[in-house]
Amino acid sequence: MNPEQRFRDAIDFATGHEIDWPRDPLDAPLRWGVHHDDPPPYNRLRGPVHPRGGVSGVVMQHGHVATAWGEPERADLTFSVAKTYLAMLAGVAQGQGLLPEVDAPVAQRLPGIGFDTPHNRSITWRHLLEQTSEWEGSSFGIPDTVDRYRHVSHDPRPPAGRKGDARPLRSPGSTWEYNDVRINQLSLALLRLFGRPLPEVFDEALMQPLECSANWRWRGYDDAWVDLAGRKVQSVPGGTHWGAGVSISARDQARLGQLLLDDGQHQGRQLIPAAWVQRMREPCAVAPFYGWLLWLNRDGRTFPGASRDAVCMVGAGGHLVWVEPAHRAVVVVRWMDPAHTAGFMQRMGAALGEGSEPRHDG
Repeated sequence: MNPEQRFRDAIDFATGHEIDWPRDPLDAPLRWGVHHDDPPPYNRLRGPVHPRGGVSGVVMQHGHVATAWGEPERADLTFSVAKTYLAMLAGVAQGQGLLPEVDAPVAQRLPGIGFDTPHNRSITWRHLLEQTSEWEGSSFGIPDTVDRYRHVSHDPRPPAGRKGDARPLRSPGSTWEYNDVRINQLSLALLRLFGRPLPEVFDEALMQPLECSANWRWRGYDDAWVDLAGRKVQSVPGGTHWGAGVSISARDQARLGQLLLDDGQHQGRQLIPAAWVQRMREPCAVAPFYGWLLWLNRDGRTFPGASRDAVCMVGAGGHLVWVEPAHRAVVVVRWMDPAHTAGFMQRMGAALGEGSEPRHDG
């Protein structure tokens, strides 16, 4: 097959395996989202959600759009892909001199926001970025125990306990756990660090310089408001576990993925320090399949069809942003049944290999 046929084969595979979530959350609310797995009373939405589109995607290679399908301009909820946006914002903070030492305890700079207890006060920014913090507490009324023993699809070491049980805590840095309450606590810490709402920082530091669209939104839970120097602002979540989160188009997701592929540089401007982006792609000591809020493929088996240097942003509902250095490519696919991720990546990997020579069409 020629490159166009290979791209079509991968696209047809994706569109033929749409996730079975309803297009409108109100049509079948018990089949939409991930909050249903939580113990009551936390198995409910806390922020706004909206109807979705169908399977969509964008492929950029050598900085150009190689192909797109579905509704690539449509802003849809992207769930945990937003976690990586928090890591990128932390990099912006370091570039601005707000976060000079990633191994410093969070409480050292930000007392009084939930990191002051004997257990939590040794938690560092690195721990939060790696999801090894073991932070204990409640973030906007949701206790961290809700997401203890959580199983996620790419974790090669699924936990043995029942989700929501109070797994005994270990020291910060010793245990990896995918926990959205702790992610929301990282978001709150970044809000306090910048002293500005994160959507404002995200827009100014990344979205505008990347010439992204204006139809994206980053919303918080209905009750996640804090006082910031006399201003009432929302602390936004790093996902859509309990609603809210980032609504964004596939094209804009691809632009953000391209920024990671280019080590934080865009058109001669260093939007995120290169060393920070490179560290995001390095494996966590206790979870070598994970970087700084990025999924890795160092074993070559987590994401078949991708190179060992590939990194991925993954969100519930079938969201994947695949950053592939081997082919200088970024692949975005949305609302595809995650059970078929391997089949899609193997097909798309073959297409990217065919298109590995740079284009010169401007």
